[in-house]
Amino acid sequence: MEKKAFKVEDKLRLVLVGNPNSGKSTLFNSLTGLNQRIGNFPGVTVEKKIGSVRINDKLVAEVIDLPGTYSLSPRSEDERVTFDYLNDSTRTDLPELIVVVADASNLKRNLLLATQLIDSEQPTILVLNMMDVVERNKQSIDIEMLQKRLGIPVVPMNARLGKGTKELKSVIANYQYKKANKFIEDHESKDALENTINRFEKIKGIIAETLTKSGESRTATITRKIDSVFTHPIWGFSIFLFILFLIFQAIFSWSSYPMEWIEGGFLVLGNWLAETLPQGVLNDLLVDGVLAGLGGIIIFIPQIAMLFMFIAILEDTGYLSRVSFLTDALLKRFGLNGRSIIPLLGGAACAVPAIMSARTIANKKERLLTIFVTPLISCSARIPVYTLLIALVIPADKQFLSFNLQGIVMMGLYLLGFAAAMATAFIMKYVVKTDERSHFVMELPIYRTPRWTNIGMTILNKTKLFLFEAGKIIIAVSIVLWVLSSYGPGDKMATVDEKYRTELADSNADLTAVNEKIATDKLEVSYAGHIGKFIEPAIRPLGFDWKIGIAIITSFAAREVFVGTMATLYTVGDAENTEGIKAKMQRATFSNTGEKVYTRATGYSLLIFYAFALQCMATVAIVVKETGGWKWPIIQLVYMGALAYFSSLLIYQIFS
Repeated sequence: MEKKAFKVEDKLRLVLVGNPNSGKSTLFNSLTGLNQRIGNFPGVTVEKKIGSVRINDKLVAEVIDLPGTYSLSPRSEDERVTFDYLNDSTRTDLPELIVVVADASNLKRNLLLATQLIDSEQPTILVLNMMDVVERNKQSIDIEMLQKRLGIPVVPMNARLGKGTKELKSVIANYQYKKANKFIEDHESKDALENTINRFEKIKGIIAETLTKSGESRTATITRKIDSVFTHPIWGFSIFLFILFLIFQAIFSWSSYPMEWIEGGFLVLGNWLAETLPQGVLNDLLVDGVLAGLGGIIIFIPQIAMLFMFIAILEDTGYLSRVSFLTDALLKRFGLNGRSIIPLLGGAACAVPAIMSARTIANKKERLLTIFVTPLISCSARIPVYTLLIALVIPADKQFLSFNLQGIVMMGLYLLGFAAAMATAFIMKYVVKTDERSHFVMELPIYRTPRWTNIGMTILNKTKLFLFEAGKIIIAVSIVLWVLSSYGPGDKMATVDEKYRTELADSNADLTAVNEKIATDKLEVSYAGHIGKFIEPAIRPLGFDWKIGIAIITSFAAREVFVGTMATLYTVGDAENTEGIKAKMQRATFSNTGEKVYTRATGYSLLIFYAFALQCMATVAIVVKETGGWKWPIIQLVYMGALAYFSSLLIYQIFS
């Protein structure tokens, strides 16, 4: 690697590395702002964040945020990605400057990685983040002495507040590589463990020279007092469940108004387009196909954004680490460990990154079991489905002990998914064999107030990613569905028009009702209707009709497509498109019996089906990648499909 001073015409490739919970992502967000994107490292599924920052008037840096790692001796898949990136000389995107982000309040552990990079002779800057915590702990660090001992630039910062950003940019702009003295010479030890022990001994000497303490830490005392309750085996679990309860109550209560505004806005937009655009195929495609399908998912963005917000707050305050600690003993009984709770809770947002986060689990068996059961946790893609179906079978004003019953049912579905995941893990731990010993080590950071800027960016980025990824799929599916629903074999569509010609000519006829009958009959004889009718016998025992069957098929692209599909199916051919999808579904009937489709039994059956079924091709793809083949994804797909089918069958029989 070429070592150089950076010139003003250069575009610098800057890489951030650091321990988990060191504030690396906070610094990344502070530097790049909205100038960032998400991608994957070549050849692997691990997510990487890339952004850009202007260092000065003429120097721009591309910033890459690597997965967190404790050292250059990788124990997990995530850590191996970072190790490979920093040490693969064949890469075309090697770092030109490495910024090690360290938690200044925990120098001993954080300096291990920094000294390893110094010994690898890579151009390195050390950022001492969380200096505010050091001050609260009544400590001080001699920055000049630390720079002298390490032989690299050291920049104190508080990334949360942006303090030190200007100084960091100045150091980057003026950086010149100078070879530092090695901490551990190559000849000193060939044994990795002995090497690490020797390195920590030298780090202890550096800390003794640079760190002074003037009193007892008030922050640590407060943290211990809070943890005596939050990590208590009884009170801790009670508080965790109560927090979940409040989250789901808030998701339903707070989101109701923006959801109503969005639904009303799309209805107005749809009617305006229908009246403004020339009548014909393009009008029908845009209004009945694209707009109906897209509107069916955008309406649920407030709820999805709120879920991301609450998860981000819990993580940013340090509470999620306590949940890992609290649940370790419980999860061990099911073949998992405390680190498994992070992917499981992450699965509430999206199974794909949650499964990727299982890379931090060193034990291969526990990592495989975590990957296998994570899709059973209800993800954000299920929220639109749950919300729609719950609204169909439970009135909005229905309460239980003064609490919103819809929110309680939503929480119940999440707990049901967790219970199913635990039961599955318990069974699978006897199927998957390994001699590898399990261990669990989890750092508990101090409690801190949420970093609202970071939380806002997390909400924005994740919601935007969800919207655009789901939007692309929904638009494609909606167009295909519109074509399949608007056309049919032979002259069957014309036959329907002929059937109702007399009624349409009758001046006393209810034209709205007649047009609705025409739309329904045309849909049944369309290509989509034929597909739905073909699979209806298999799903009818669950209380589902052929329209639900079509939605189940399209949902394999992504679960949230269910809502878009239903919106498209119930809108195609409807000349009086003035109602929301919920109202149209409430009036739906079986064509052969005239009975309502969405009874309580059908609603509960469909909820259970979507709670258990693995209807996400992205999840299947990521499991293939993470497990190294198709064996486990196929087992997972079949198992969850069977669990969904027979559970729905049981629920329908009980409530019908």
